[in-house]
Amino acid sequence: MNKGAQTRKAILNTAHQMASQVGLEGLSLGTLAERMGLSKSGVFAHFGSREELVLALIDEVREEFGRRVFVPAINKPRGLPRLEAIFDGWLSHIANMRGGGCVIVAGASEFDDRPGPVRDRIRRTASELRRTLARAVRQSIEEGHLRTDTDPEQLAFEMHGLFLIAHQDWRLQEDASGFTRARMSFNRLIAMASPLPH
Repeated sequence: MNKGAQTRKAILNTAHQMASQVGLEGLSLGTLAERMGLSKSGVFAHFGSREELVLALIDEVREEFGRRVFVPAINKPRGLPRLEAIFDGWLSHIANMRGGGCVIVAGASEFDDRPGPVRDRIRRTASELRRTLARAVRQSIEEGHLRTDTDPEQLAFEMHGLFLIAHQDWRLQEDASGFTRARMSFNRLIAMASPLPH
């Protein structure tokens, strides 16, 4: 990684730390530059605009999430073991977030009614996550781990809801029991969708 790429990566890391506490909307290029000991024009040189910085940060967060959650799950056997690994990895990711909460979750609330590139990028990221969950559910059906009448989109929707409430309990309520409750709810969903024993 050359010096320019290293600086860009460092800017994104610092922006991530800041945005996890103040949100994407609260991200200030001036404050970011000051925190890094750079000039404001130095930050602009790497991203061109505040919006481009925010879009790059969303992409960076998505890639980091994939590395921490989906890549380890791919190493698990296809079907329910992989789906469970995604679920547990996602909860672990929430529990170990740096400094603050998820900037994608926060950004979804900040930009849900504000058309533009940032909203489009957040929406695309959330849709990709939901589709990945649904694909893992379909694989579990194909492997015979879940009933053939299981609705992949519905189960993915309910799983996503568990992640969101666990995130809120942890960040807002400072209540770690949400992780246990989320796992119990997931276990119940899987039990309901599991084939009946012969």
